Amino acid sequence: MTAPRHILMLSGGKDSTALAIYMRDRVPGMEYVFCDTDKELPETYEYLTKIEYSLGIKIIRLKDDRGFDHWLSVYNGYLPSSRMRWCTHMLKMKPFEKYVGKDEVQMYVGIRADEDRAAYISTKPNIKTVMPFKDDGLTIDHVHRILDDSGIGLPAYYDWRTRSGCYFCFFQRRSEWVGLMEKHPDLFELSKKYEKINEETGERFTWNQRESLEELSAPARVQEIKDRHLKAMESKTKSRVNLPLLEVLDEVLEDEDEDKPCFFCHT
Repeated sequence: MTAPRHILMLSGGKDSTALAIYMRDRVPGMEYVFCDTDKELPETYEYLTKIEYSLGIKIIRLKDDRGFDHWLSVYNGYLPSSRMRWCTHMLKMKPFEKYVGKDEVQMYVGIRADEDRAAYISTKPNIKTVMPFKDDGLTIDHVHRILDDSGIGLPAYYDWRTRSGCYFCFFQRRSEWVGLMEKHPDLFELSKKYEKINEETGERFTWNQRESLEELSAPARVQEIKDRHLKAMESKTKSRVNLPLLEVLDEVLEDEDEDKPCFFCHT
């Protein structure tokens, strides 16, 4: 019987990076894989390079050659959403399944013991999901310690958002959209161009269901979002006195939405 392949899925986020550090010396022959949509943040690509250099590993970068715009056309211009995550399916999962083929695979994902989140995974019978952090009881505190001790640290986008993923990811909170607008105005403008509003029917194809990026970027609205975010940060800081600032930010942003992102994009 052929031994299974061991593949660790990297998203460009803190948890999967910590898992790569945690598992590096535990599983010989581990393959490290990143599914590239070609729409990632510059900080994500920089972080992946840092991981490779720091750990002395090679990250295999998978990609669907047809790209996001092709699939947007196939889906009749419907932008992906939490209810129809075709971007994850076509640009992340399908390239991974093609790479795996019919081989027996143990796929390692960085979902932690303190998370109430299931992996959005392949249904292929030859792919088995393994969650070492859950199995070993590792939490967010362990992740931060692993990253600090390794010298890799957090990705640079943590200055303004706490999730990896495409620069126009629909899971972004409004304060993170404002962060994108201020940090990467060019990418914010590209994101806006994907939005369409049919003036005759009122039908909207926008990243946020209730607000377009044009509406969100109005100066008064930006200030409102910033004020609300600051107030939430101050309130959370007072109620969680000993919580590090980054975890305050993480908790505040988690409080703003109910949908859980896909582990392929955010771990």
